[in-house]
Amino acid sequence: MASLPETVARPWYREPWPWILMSGPALVVVAGFVTLWLAISTSDGLVAEDYYKEGLAVNRVFAREDAAERLGLIATLEPARGALTVRLAGRAAPPALFVHLAHATRAGFDVTLRLARGADGSYRAALPPGLPAGHWHVSIEDPRREWRVAGVWSGSDAPFTLDPEHQRR
Repeated sequence: MASLPETVARPWYREPWPWILMSGPALVVVAGFVTLWLAISTSDGLVAEDYYKEGLAVNRVFAREDAAERLGLIATLEPARGALTVRLAGRAAPPALFVHLAHATRAGFDVTLRLARGADGSYRAALPPGLPAGHWHVSIEDPRREWRVAGVWSGSDAPFTLDPEHQRR
């Protein structure tokens, strides 16, 4: 009578299936630690400390944009060669302007620039190096904060215009 060949059982760690089945939960644990690290190391830039007061301040911002519209202000911005040039048309010519550039998703890149008025009537300041490309919210205001012109910038070097009359329509 012929006997069946004897098979030698391999230890479990030499088999592929336990490792395949354990890899899913192991990846979830690693992803959990990565998520925890991201949550601890980055700030919540979109969360306001006092959201109620910021909500009340919206009406004051609209009043400043209405003032810019009454003055007929139109701002042409020219971001080129590491500098920002603003040409302001309308019935206002302050000695300086403040330009706030707010990155749409990363508050850490936000910057406020003071632009001095030049002899030709334009306002100019150097842009900080390393501004990332992307969607930027731009607001221009006078030093006394009586008016404000706001809009959106794509981050390119192409000139663009901010016109308060067409901004909210």
